[in-house]
Amino acid sequence: MRFPLSATAALAAALAIAATSAVAKPLTVCTESSPDGFDVVQYNSLVTTNASADVIFNPLVAYDEAAKKVVPSLADKWDVSADGLTYTFHLRPNVQFQTTAWFKPTRALDADDVVFTFERMLDPDNPWHKVAGAGGFPHAQSMGLPKLIKSVSKVDDHTVRFVLNEPNATFLSILTMGFASVYPAEYADQLLKAGKQADLNAHPVGTGPFQLKSYTKDAVIRYDVNPTYWGPKPKIDRLIYVITPDAAVRAQKVKTGECEIALSPKPEDVAAAKGNSKLKVVQTPAFMTAFVALNTQKKPLDNQKVREALNMAFDRTTYLKAVFDGTATPATNPWPPITWGYDRSIQPYPHDIAKAKQLLASAGFPNGFSTTIWVRPHGSVLNPNPRVGAELLQADFAKIGVKAEIKVVEWGELIRDAKAGQHDALFMGWAGDNGDPDNYLSPLFSCNAVQSGINFSRFCDPRLDKLIAQGKATTDVAKRTKAYEAAQQIIHDEALWIPLGYPVAAAITRANVGGYQVSPFGRQNFAQVTVQ
Repeated sequence: MRFPLSATAALAAALAIAATSAVAKPLTVCTESSPDGFDVVQYNSLVTTNASADVIFNPLVAYDEAAKKVVPSLADKWDVSADGLTYTFHLRPNVQFQTTAWFKPTRALDADDVVFTFERMLDPDNPWHKVAGAGGFPHAQSMGLPKLIKSVSKVDDHTVRFVLNEPNATFLSILTMGFASVYPAEYADQLLKAGKQADLNAHPVGTGPFQLKSYTKDAVIRYDVNPTYWGPKPKIDRLIYVITPDAAVRAQKVKTGECEIALSPKPEDVAAAKGNSKLKVVQTPAFMTAFVALNTQKKPLDNQKVREALNMAFDRTTYLKAVFDGTATPATNPWPPITWGYDRSIQPYPHDIAKAKQLLASAGFPNGFSTTIWVRPHGSVLNPNPRVGAELLQADFAKIGVKAEIKVVEWGELIRDAKAGQHDALFMGWAGDNGDPDNYLSPLFSCNAVQSGINFSRFCDPRLDKLIAQGKATTDVAKRTKAYEAAQQIIHDEALWIPLGYPVAAAITRANVGGYQVSPFGRQNFAQVTVQ
């Protein structure tokens, strides 16, 4: 069929307009700070997970936040033996690793990649094991994977078998975590032969929806869409992280359109955004806890009475009002009550200055003592106003004779030194990767986690370790709850933390952004976000 010239021109113009309107646009996200690197297995910060695991990589299985269950990812199905000791994963066919300026794969994902990914963390003799350096593999170690996993083996090109030393109810959920991202063995071999092992941290390769284009520390991370991504194609054409430590600046940039999304806004910026027709606020109750960890390996914080006194000196009501301004509820236990296993019978320490002074005197410190309070310089969802919070805690401590010096430490240095146990009292927060209480107990309170460094109270107790192990040994939720309630009681009685609050996770977006959801776990999924 032929069209008259004018009709043809009109049709071409209409098609051009339609094509232009359908063109994907870039998404710019204002983030809190620079990642530690892109080799996510070496680190435990959420910022690093967001910059690596959430965009570049995929794990074998994922956690569906809406359905609240483990779902397929790189493995499209799996089998579990009747005794709970053998997990067999069947890999999704034809999954391609990213082609980048630094690596061009010659094959699709196969079982060798999964075996390499886990043997690197588990086997001290693996040539990649020592590449992690002194920090090791904090999540794998704190979760006890070297002791839990007996073997990881290739059955065939698309089948991998994990054999455990004992049944573990949390094993599948552990595999949804960022550190369980699957790496290409072929790329690792290439780097090893060239003596460029450090490039795995600087130049990552995964199977995820985006691939790293460039990174300027403390400034910007640029990602391209992965053209060979196995899942639904992202609806944006590029992803850009603008690293903006100051929450007020993040809020201003989204207001002026320099960013489409601002992460971890301050409460006052959330309130202001709700009155702006060009902006949207996206928020949800978070599976997160803000706390002050008390280093039990430092004197006099090794004394339970001292830790209890510090809890009683703390004015939680004033703190939450000043720092969170209604965007957090008071914390008592390690994890928030939005999931199972939370022991509601445990009550917070009362704010009682007289009693706190009595406890200090009975502990041998009638005139108090000197200590330090460690805090990051810039705000996050778990600490919107770090300096204000630290000053409030300092004033509370002073009321019982405790002189506390505030140490403001940049995030990367703070994490490094806290994992080495150099802190006294440490403002910190934790976000679970899924709804299992063990997301808190194993990494934050086990003896394994003291060794890996992310047990920031540095408290190793056989009673607590036994309860954590009991909770993982069965799939019976009632039995797990009983063990976890007893664990929470020990944590409370030992006063390992000063619990602060359970925050609401929020983000501010431009009104033309669609499809973005705030995760209660702090994870980021930009694959289905649109920019109109």
